[in-house]
Amino acid sequence: MAAATVTRAAGKTRPPRRRRRTGGISAWAYAAPALLVYLAFLVYPTFNSIGLSFTDWNGIRPSYNWVGLDNYKKLADDPVIGTAVRNNLLWTVVTIIVPMLLGLVLALALNSRMLRGRAFLRTVFYAPAVIPLVSVATIWGWLYNPSEGAVNAGLDAIGLHSLTHAWLGDDSTALWATMIPAVWVRAGFPMLLYLAALQGIPKELYESAKVDGAGAWQRFRFITLPGLRPTNYIVLALSLIESFKVFDIIYALTYGGPGRSTQVLGTWMYFNVFQYYQAGYGAAIAVVITLVAVFVGIPYVLSQTKD
Repeated sequence: MAAATVTRAAGKTRPPRRRRRTGGISAWAYAAPALLVYLAFLVYPTFNSIGLSFTDWNGIRPSYNWVGLDNYKKLADDPVIGTAVRNNLLWTVVTIIVPMLLGLVLALALNSRMLRGRAFLRTVFYAPAVIPLVSVATIWGWLYNPSEGAVNAGLDAIGLHSLTHAWLGDDSTALWATMIPAVWVRAGFPMLLYLAALQGIPKELYESAKVDGAGAWQRFRFITLPGLRPTNYIVLALSLIESFKVFDIIYALTYGGPGRSTQVLGTWMYFNVFQYYQAGYGAAIAVVITLVAVFVGIPYVLSQTKD
């Protein structure tokens, strides 16, 4: 009796096994709906696509043949894949570096107490990030219209008629023209993360640096940049994944054209599955996109798990 009292007082008693087992069952019951949705709409389609990538299924007939690695070998011989990979790489570089720099500049400006209307400006700069990409493409399609668009009209108004152009109709400018709305949309997300990180840097560090005679550039280099290092990593990892999966804004603006000049892996996968009825080959392209996104995202997931 006394021993039980001492053990209970010391907090060493264990709950009954039945209660612990019931708690585990109830936890799985709560998680079951989300788990079923995850399995049905992510895990099953993923493994089903991997299986289809080894077949010659056309997406319609109920039967198909096993072709092994033929679809993946076809990737190496497909000239459009070369164009798509180059476009993906160029798109990734531009739509990561430029939004990150713009987001950092905007965050530094909005973090200044001397700027008025900061709350309103934050909303304005972040608003494009929540607009559906199809709507963004529609807006910029109107702006790029060769005859009635605001871009050419603005150039005419300032006397630069020689620079007016069919921006989306020329294979030398089409891809670059699609990057501008992408940058416009994506600058708000890093701005928000950088702003949160800037507000988390202790103000005492800046005050001490000022007392020691450090200038604005020195404070930025030795206090701000090190304080933003974790945020840089998060922004870079998420932007890499998003950039390599690009599809909707290019599909809505240029449809992969003119010619094949703006094809990326996402649009070429779509065309093979839904237009050329080569679902097996399209699934192989989708698997490649997924593998790239996974390998890019692994370091980010590991870092977050470690933290």
